[in-house]
Amino acid sequence: MGETTALIGLDWGTSSLRAYRLAATGGVLERRRADLGILGIAGGAFEDALSAFLGDWLRAGPAVPLLASGMITSRQGWVETPYLPCPVTVEALAAALVERRLRSGHRILFVCGLSTRGTDGVPDVMRGEETQIAGALAEGVSARLLVLPGTHSKWVRCAEGRIVDFATMMTGELYELLRRHSILGRLMREGEEDGEAFARGVARGMADDPASGGLLHRLFGVRSLGLLGEVPPPGLASYLSGLLLGSELREAALLFGTREVPGLIGEPGLVERYRAACAGVGRPCRVLPPDLAARGLFELARRSGILDSP
Repeated sequence: MGETTALIGLDWGTSSLRAYRLAATGGVLERRRADLGILGIAGGAFEDALSAFLGDWLRAGPAVPLLASGMITSRQGWVETPYLPCPVTVEALAAALVERRLRSGHRILFVCGLSTRGTDGVPDVMRGEETQIAGALAEGVSARLLVLPGTHSKWVRCAEGRIVDFATMMTGELYELLRRHSILGRLMREGEEDGEAFARGVARGMADDPASGGLLHRLFGVRSLGLLGEVPPPGLASYLSGLLLGSELREAALLFGTREVPGLIGEPGLVERYRAACAGVGRPCRVLPPDLAARGLFELARRSGILDSP
């Protein structure tokens, strides 16, 4: 297996499991991915699924600790960890790891989620993204506003090495619901990405024009533009995507009151979509390095001291 494994990091979400075999320096020696999301594991047999997927790694390093973050730490996951209230430091996250033992004797620790509360008193939560942010902070990323696109996109404000607060946008989930289960999807046809339709949607979503209404009114334009042939059927999904993304950018500007350059963290395809949306409305952004989840897992393990103890 080559270089000695110091840590096995697990980024375990709703739809997939990403595993990293990490060296003592934090470098990724090997990575694996499988469609082993928490909702697809029958009867909550998480340890069995993990042993089947990473049995060779576990056998090769009987004293190697494991560190897991993501929805595996949720109420539907393996071990439910608490939410730490923001603002929070990476040190506080590392100190709050929840430990269990596998049947093999390996230590496995679970990362806590984070919570915040808006000025209206309504709470917001995250699980998994806090580890990527810890990785970004460990890399010395200077951006004070981070954006993590996904089913539930996170906009996160950081300052002085702390995660200060954040806001969740249900953009990805709303897109899938509207495309698959609403009348807006009836006219859509599969086809290549339509950049012009996407940009048009972003511009309308971003428009600060009371006369054009809000998102609830603007959404019906997906259907009417299709009915009148002003956006071709293969371009309607691109238009809807752009409209929702533009609305997200507009809401984020209202919530955070800043025009500073955000840092984008996530899957390359999604990150590129957000970068294009920002560029289309004259807002530059930075695409941050990949593998920040692995970097964050290692940093949390290092700061907790588990790399130096049996």
